[in-house]
Amino acid sequence: MKPLNSLLLSLLFLSSQTVLSFKRDEFRNCNQTPFCKRARSRSRSPGGCTLTPHNIAISNGDLTATLLSKHEDQVRPLILSLSVYHDGILRLKIDEDYDHSDPPASKTRFQVPDVIIPEFESNKIWLQRLSTETLNDESSPSTVVYLSEGYDAVLRHDPFEIYVRDKQSGNQKLISLNSHQLFDFEQLRVKKEGEEDSETWEERFRGHTDTRPYGPQSISFDVSFYNAEFVSGIPERATSLALKPTRGPGVEKGLEPYRLFNLDVFEYLSESPFGLYGSIPLMISHGKEGRSAGFFWLNAAEMQIDVLGDGWDAESGIEWVKQKRIDTFWMSEAGIVDAFFFVGPGPKDIVRQYTSVTGRASMPQMFSIAYHQSRWNYRDEEDVENVDAKFDEHDIPYDVLWLDIDHTDGRRYFTWDSVLFPHPEEMQKKLAAKGRHMVTIVDPHIKRDNSFRLHKEATEKGYYVKDASGKDFDGWCWPGSSSYLDMVNPEIRSWWGDKFSYKNYVGSTPSLYIWNDMNEPSVFNGPEVSMPRDALHMGGIEHRELHNSYGYYFHMATSNGLLKRGGGNDRPFVLSRAFFPGSQRYGSVWTGDNTADWDHLRVSVPMILTLGLTGISFSGADVGGYFGNPGPELLVRWYQLGAFYPFFRGHAHQDTKRREPWLFGEKNKRLIREAIHVRYMLLPYFYTLFREANTTGLPVMRPLWMEFPSDEATFSNDEAFMVGSSLLVQGIYTEGAKYASVYLPGKELWYDIRTGDAYKGGKTHKLEAAESVPAFQRAGTIIPRKDRLRRSSTQMVNDPYTLVIAVNSSQAAEGELYMDDGKSFEFLQGAYIHRRFVFANGKLTSINLAPSSSSKSQFSSKSMIERIILLGYAPGPKNAQIEPANQKVEVELGQLMLEGRYGSSVVTIRKPAVQVSDDWTIRLL
Repeated sequence: MKPLNSLLLSLLFLSSQTVLSFKRDEFRNCNQTPFCKRARSRSRSPGGCTLTPHNIAISNGDLTATLLSKHEDQVRPLILSLSVYHDGILRLKIDEDYDHSDPPASKTRFQVPDVIIPEFESNKIWLQRLSTETLNDESSPSTVVYLSEGYDAVLRHDPFEIYVRDKQSGNQKLISLNSHQLFDFEQLRVKKEGEEDSETWEERFRGHTDTRPYGPQSISFDVSFYNAEFVSGIPERATSLALKPTRGPGVEKGLEPYRLFNLDVFEYLSESPFGLYGSIPLMISHGKEGRSAGFFWLNAAEMQIDVLGDGWDAESGIEWVKQKRIDTFWMSEAGIVDAFFFVGPGPKDIVRQYTSVTGRASMPQMFSIAYHQSRWNYRDEEDVENVDAKFDEHDIPYDVLWLDIDHTDGRRYFTWDSVLFPHPEEMQKKLAAKGRHMVTIVDPHIKRDNSFRLHKEATEKGYYVKDASGKDFDGWCWPGSSSYLDMVNPEIRSWWGDKFSYKNYVGSTPSLYIWNDMNEPSVFNGPEVSMPRDALHMGGIEHRELHNSYGYYFHMATSNGLLKRGGGNDRPFVLSRAFFPGSQRYGSVWTGDNTADWDHLRVSVPMILTLGLTGISFSGADVGGYFGNPGPELLVRWYQLGAFYPFFRGHAHQDTKRREPWLFGEKNKRLIREAIHVRYMLLPYFYTLFREANTTGLPVMRPLWMEFPSDEATFSNDEAFMVGSSLLVQGIYTEGAKYASVYLPGKELWYDIRTGDAYKGGKTHKLEAAESVPAFQRAGTIIPRKDRLRRSSTQMVNDPYTLVIAVNSSQAAEGELYMDDGKSFEFLQGAYIHRRFVFANGKLTSINLAPSSSSKSQFSSKSMIERIILLGYAPGPKNAQIEPANQKVEVELGQLMLEGRYGSSVVTIRKPAVQVSDDWTIRLL
């Protein structure tokens, strides 16, 4: 291509990314996606599966079988295995039998590596025996395997079906696969000499052609969830938490399935099943009795999933089980069946079971859970210095300032623009002197410039993804002509990690961390702004087979690079846009390029809740909306809600007006500042929740039904949410709202976190909300706070704590506090403080939860308890006795919030002078 034409094409693609909003016709629908069109067509005729299991036996502790078709059209047999793991987890694998293939198979199907954690495999229960039963008047026998106490796994022979039965409920089904006989497995083929080209061997979309050298290789099957009221999960999309049916009677015709295909989608639509930047094929069901079940398919190819409405199969003429259920239909372009059944029984159990397979969330540094300020782009070092100074001038704390792509030299990553950012180390050190950090962007596309050392080295080593002809793939992204590293290769990931060393990343310092954007991967001139499906990775793996995992491996490599940079003892912070199962182990994600409107504010809540349900706890949405200019009221409401997101960042597109918090008048500045102050005040509580996510998998931000699983009024509520088990937050999503209707679940009281006013549970309340979003502390809980506000979280380290005790109807409460150094991995050697606070019978007790450790690593804190506030406790006691110090302190009425705009008085023990790390009791007298 001539240089001028190349430049014009580059400008065309870059400008289009700036000005174009979401255009549906730029992306495939199901009818334009051959595997989806074929599978959906087959699914309209249930009962079509002809496979039956043979040679059922135990091998290496698993149930194994051969799946053979009743017809003679099978290319080769399929091999099935069922594995049982502790905690009621069943794993199903189905692949082709490559040892019995005529002609011999020239390729094997891709199995996703490096997602299942090694510890999970050690939880396998080796099967010792199988039993054969004829169940429920069925005509053919079934093989039954013990799964866990109260549950069996059942392999039905004819027709072929796999399900988990609940023995405690009369052997009712809990979750099943192929109950409707929709299982279909397109087997690998090789084009025969003289065979004509057809849709079998290639597919086209909007002028792009992808070859299919092994023919169609899709898999599809039905999964049913029994006694379920709704299903949720399978992010990412901007839609309700409870997934709506996409097919069936009474469902709007022409609806698309829920799509899982990582894409760079500009200004995405709210209330759409369209897939966005990440994919997690985990679905969770929930029912009236508080029961949940889960199904996870580990597969990195594109997926499409139908949620089928009641009566979808009424015309099939087949007698199905009468048990109430939700049917779903899963379709994937490639891969194998590697599926996990989770029995629960509660929603928290499902998340714990899933993250035992894919890993718990990494423990973030303290600074990273505070407030982040970002924009595409802060122009230069002077702009950075001015923004930093303005935060101090207006008494607004923040911890991290971000730089987007234009801080680099010509969009070459790991470089700095020598005119705009001539002294990057000095700039970072000025921020670090205030306890602040910086984040720079590093994307996966590498500028094809022979003078760029990174590109030259990657080319020489053969580290790029190849096109279908075997040449380095050349696509267009921010730098123009770009190539993409083959991150599925561990050698390349290790090489990439070395680039984050201080030697290689010149101008970086220990206070600099990383942002991975565009890692779906985004290719501006590719089909659907993505990499062609016939691009080739290590070992001849087609991109279609691993597409959804590409960003995951890039995130992994970057995180491991920062880990290597810090000598293995500095917790990485890496924000990624693309994600996949296991991403929670490597950092945080955000919901991508949202828009400054009220609908996007509202949909941010179910999006983040869904991410939490599927293991990714550290997530958030861009406060204010990335595209467009929010009015002052929308911006304020977004800060008030965003202060409770797990990841709290303000970010904006370069074409928007500047929107730093002080630019919207005194009143709005005050409201935004108060919202940010609430986040900093609650940092001890948030940090404790992140440790809970790190140890149990439970999300920081939770649906109401996770905490109140039997309360049906919570099932469809995705406008309110829980932060941990102690706080409930209700967003405001309409312009001009002065009041909010808030449903408070349960039978106990709830206390307004600002006023201390009490409200009954189990009711909907109309509450004043003109200047804040309603937020409540649950009766029976204790929340730790830090009320002295500093410039950054780092400067709050030694500040004293406030304990807010919200008593229940028994005048009791409890809560926890977790502390460590906030940055290193010493906590893994026992260097942390973990306290439980229990209030009962007028006495507050501090109990040590940290196990005794012989490790040399220790963590100590001199922080004191400065105030103890009791909500719902009747005034009366005048003093409190502190033991073992044998001291008395006064009990008085004080303010709940130190900023003083809320005038209610609450029972307060001031300056009890006890250390947060010690055992002690305080008794009201």
